[in-house]
This record gives sequence, C-alpha cells and structure tokens, in this order.
Amino acid sequence: MNPTLTPTIDYLRISLIDRCNFRCTYCMPEEADLTFAARGDLLTAAELLILLREVFIPCGFRRFRLTGGEPLLRPDIVEIVGAIAAFPETQDLSLTTNGFRLASVAKPLYEAGLRRINISLDSLVPATFDQMIGHRGKSRWPEVWAGIQAAHGVGFDPLKLNVVVIPGVNDSEVLEMAGLTIDRAWHVRFIEFMPIGNGDLFADRGWIDSEMIRSQIRDRWGLTSGQVRGNGPADVFQIPGAKGTVGFISQMSECFCDRCNRMRLSADGWLRPCLLNETGQINLREGLRSGQDLGELRSVVAAMVGGKPEINYKMRDAGTTGGYGRSMSQIGG
Repeated sequence: MNPTLTPTIDYLRISLIDRCNFRCTYCMPEEADLTFAARGDLLTAAELLILLREVFIPCGFRRFRLTGGEPLLRPDIVEIVGAIAAFPETQDLSLTTNGFRLASVAKPLYEAGLRRINISLDSLVPATFDQMIGHRGKSRWPEVWAGIQAAHGVGFDPLKLNVVVIPGVNDSEVLEMAGLTIDRAWHVRFIEFMPIGNGDLFADRGWIDSEMIRSQIRDRWGLTSGQVRGNGPADVFQIPGAKGTVGFISQMSECFCDRCNRMRLSADGWLRPCLLNETGQINLREGLRSGQDLGELRSVVAAMVGGKPEINYKMRDAGTTGGYGRSMSQIGG
C-alpha cells in the first residue's frame, strides 16, 4: 500500500430504498430473482439522521450521495435532503435518480438544499430507452426528459447525465450523447457496463472500454482536459469550446479501486466498505434498534474506515469485478 496515494474516506453513498420503478437490464433484469427488503427493515428517516449525526459525521464523513433503487420513491425524500443539507458539517450533498418523478420535485429538492444531481439517461431514442429500462407500453422517455429540463431550469449545477454503454444497444449514440455538452452546461458520463448481479445477461455482448468511446469523440471534435465538481472516479474531458464536459467511469478497463474514497450504506442499514467486497460489513440498523451504544457503533465504523485503504489495494491487485450475487439496486451502487 502506498500511503502517499491513500484517499481520505469521507464520502458516504446512502441507499434510501432498494426498489425502483424501472427494471434496467444492466441493474434489475427481468430474469433476475430479486428479493427486496421488507419496509420495516428499511432505515427510517429518523434512524438515518441519527446515524449521520452521531456516527458518520464524527467519523469524518462530510460528503453524501443519496441513491437507491430509486430515491424519489421515498415519500420523505425532500425532508431527508433538507435535514442532511442543514448539518453544518455537510460539505457536499448530491442525488442519483432515474428522473421519472423528477419534474415535480426538482424545485422542492433544490429549495431543500440539494445542488448536485445525476440523472440516468441511457438513450435519446425512446424505443431504445424503454428497452433498456425494461418497460413496455407508453414510453417513459418524455417524463425523464422533462425531469432533466426541470432540473436544469431550477439551477442544479453540475447536472450530470449517466450513460451505461451496451454494445449493440446504445453504443451508436455516443456522439449524440457527447454533443449534448456543447451548447448546454451538462456533464455526460459514460459508464462501462459492470456484470454485477445480472448473471450472463450480456455474456454475448461484452462491454465497451472507455478509450474506444473517447476515440470516437476525439476523432469527431477533439478532446481537452476538463473539470467538474464531484466526488467520484470519473476521468473528465471537454470538447473544445463546449459548455459542459464528458466523463468516463472505467472500472472494467482502468481499475480505480486504490483511489476509492467512499463507503456504502444500504437501505436496510448494512454498511459496506466496497461495492465488490463485503468483508467486515456491519448492520447498523440492528445495532441502533437493539439499543447498542452509539459510541460503540462509532468505534466499529471508525475501524472499518481505518481498514478501507487496505481493501482498496487488495481489490486493485485482484483485478476482478465478479462474484457479487446482489444487484446494483440492492447494493445501492
């Protein structure tokens, strides 16, 4: 382990719910046998806030991202955002959503203190989009696009669009997606498909590495280095003269485990040090509900934070992303 490269572990991804109103083929494929947490097993807003105030913030966490499943399915999402934003120690608060319910809550979320948002948009073609989210019937693309426009209108900055690139499905749209950043201060992030919890669904397709996508964009417009505010692992570039940026999250081809600065809290209260490694996971909900001393919980979390860099380097050296039985929605990826 190289201590000069050891990241500060101050970023917590918080899954608020493991359910979603989409069944994206790379996350919650229809073929998958998914078991969701009982509603009574989900952390309540009050329990989450106690853990943040009494455990995570004292352990040094200052940056928080709300995820799911789909976090906008939580009826108390605006209240949760407002409470976390109000902590004086909170340095950054963001949210990842599929955007379907965003148009109606974009303004309340912004007024509650949320400033950064990531929206999944895997295709600009409604039929392809619906195929990728596992939807049949009236297209859901217009509602998602309306949510993006609403988020832009109220002032979310940065506004990021997440694109999981699947060979033979949406890879032909790379240039059109990148082109969204030219006239808009939007930040499109291309994400390499990761085979987590989806079995052999894409075994015949494989995945497209980020360098291939960069080459397409570079050949069309050129690319320069870029910057955008965030806590994640994206490598950021910019089309010359563009208002926004293009980013690449390349876990498959360019492992960034040794740079990981995050831990994950699942909707049912499990704290995990790594997306791909459950070593040392603990159930904070059980401790909280059984009346375990909060100081003891802090000590357990602090110990996990201290061991996180070693896990990072082990995962980097292993060079693997397989062997995980839970879906992305269940992990809170």
